[in-house]
Amino acid sequence: MGKIRVLVVDDSAFMRKIISDLLSSDDRLEVIGTARNGKDGLEQISQLKPDVMTMDVEMPIMNGLDALKQIMQKHPLPVVMLSSLTKQGADMTIHAMSLGAVDFIAKPSGSISLDLDKVRDELVMKVVAAASSRLSIREQVKTAEIKVIAKAPEKNSADRNLVAIGTSTGGPRALQEVIGKLPSALAAPVVVVQHMPVGFTRSLAERLDSLSAIKVKEAEQNETLRNGVVYIAPGGHHLTIVQADSRLIAKLTLEDPVKGHRPSVDRMFESISSLVNVDVCTVIMTGMGSDGTEGLKKMKTKLPSVYSIGESAESCVVYGMPRAAAEAGLLHHVCAVQSIASAIQQRINLLEGVNKWK
Repeated sequence: MGKIRVLVVDDSAFMRKIISDLLSSDDRLEVIGTARNGKDGLEQISQLKPDVMTMDVEMPIMNGLDALKQIMQKHPLPVVMLSSLTKQGADMTIHAMSLGAVDFIAKPSGSISLDLDKVRDELVMKVVAAASSRLSIREQVKTAEIKVIAKAPEKNSADRNLVAIGTSTGGPRALQEVIGKLPSALAAPVVVVQHMPVGFTRSLAERLDSLSAIKVKEAEQNETLRNGVVYIAPGGHHLTIVQADSRLIAKLTLEDPVKGHRPSVDRMFESISSLVNVDVCTVIMTGMGSDGTEGLKKMKTKLPSVYSIGESAESCVVYGMPRAAAEAGLLHHVCAVQSIASAIQQRINLLEGVNKWK
């Protein structure tokens, strides 16, 4: 297989040079061109036909968001955004994910990051992964059936329900599809781990909250989880759940990353496995790697009634995390992202619940 052809778009000549050098240092990648803004980038795409594009979020003449909208309409291809760590940069980056960007890299020290080599491995990994990703375009999935791959456990007579979701690459857009369909009266709190650095999860929570009937917020230390609220793990912190009497409480920790991730889906699932008298519904969605599989194994050992949904290959941007859980035999149902909210609701709702899918 030939090298992955990359187009680098950034308004700083210095940054274009650094990004190009870092990418070219990996023998799987070839930088075939550079562009100084979104308009220039669009012209280069039609001429050079790259496999992947890296693009700065904030640029003059045509910024990353405006360019991304046009790219997705005219020349859909995988785009990895580069963002500053400012609040505006984070908001624009989360918006870019919802428009179809595959992933993003946070520049370590602002728009001109002399120390970009700190994130060299992450940049290379994300560009390589983007090259083999599917663009998550809703129209691609014609059927939205919920496929049974194992008999679902009987719903127990627990005091509480809890929904726990793990996702990574492609997750912001997938979460918009799932959380945007959950009702405000959902009889369960929802906890979410989305792999993301510090500074971006608040923007993600705010955007999802503005697009959803259900309330969405970043999880806070020691807060009691309430039904009808989605809690997103803050970047850089593990989110674990503990019990006090009949209450479920969020604990944020700075324990070591698990397999490179903090927040980690495995760590959240592992903490949930110690809960008693709680009926748990887990969801593993699009993402690289296998985060969530080990935690789900522990949970199933301790909580035999846990019910597990995986996103199908057809709608995943990267079919890694759900595939690992499916291959380990840990899932009950597999469905396209469009049907996940419905699968969650049917499990939580005792009347329509699991009997339908025995």
